[in-house]
Amino acid sequence: MENKEFKENKRNKEYQVGDIVRTKKVHPCGSKLWEILRVGVDFKLKCQGCGHVITLERPKALKIITKNETRE
Repeated sequence: MENKEFKENKRNKEYQVGDIVRTKKVHPCGSKLWEILRVGVDFKLKCQGCGHVITLERPKALKIITKNETRE
């Protein structure tokens, strides 16, 4: 029961443009930190290590983001 509530809270988590988030996997440049450039149906993320920009579908982005470094 608690696990289900945790998953629902993670899905409903609000992210804003400009937030710095940590991901599960390391980018090839060695960084785990990304800046959110766009939030909506998809997320646009910019790597804080090398500046590479990626676009991910919202469910995939919510799955890989582990922590919001901007607001703790």
